[in-house]
Amino acid sequence: MTLEEKIQNDIKEAMKSGQKERLNTLRTTYSQIKDERIKYRKDLTDEDVITVLMRGVKSRKDSIEMYKKGNRQDLVDAETTELEILQSYLPEQMSEADVKKEIIAIIEASGASSMQDIGKVMGTAMSRLKGKTDGKLVQQIARTLLS
Repeated sequence: MTLEEKIQNDIKEAMKSGQKERLNTLRTTYSQIKDERIKYRKDLTDEDVITVLMRGVKSRKDSIEMYKKGNRQDLVDAETTELEILQSYLPEQMSEADVKKEIIAIIEASGASSMQDIGKVMGTAMSRLKGKTDGKLVQQIARTLLS
């Protein structure tokens, strides 16, 4: 069963069990998946669906930060619930220590030595770590190691 099919089945289950938050989140996500399928005019692979999910996760995290600054705890709670739902479909995320090890290996392999090489390091790191960690964390660690 593909990830897209799993999301479809979970939408049906959420409808049957009356889980409104889960249903709304999954419907929105499935709509984004369909938009992506239409955009590229092909069936999506699990990796493509993970990309859509990661976009949703990033969006929720950004919203949570903004709502915290605006002192809107009710919206923070709603976004956190949606974030947890989306993260349940993603592969297990790497720890910060594991990400750091990967980036160190990439820096050594590429011969990067300064901030001027960050583009080379980030390109390789994001292709290797796609779906396994947050891009902000990768960039933060790479900048720290190269500076």
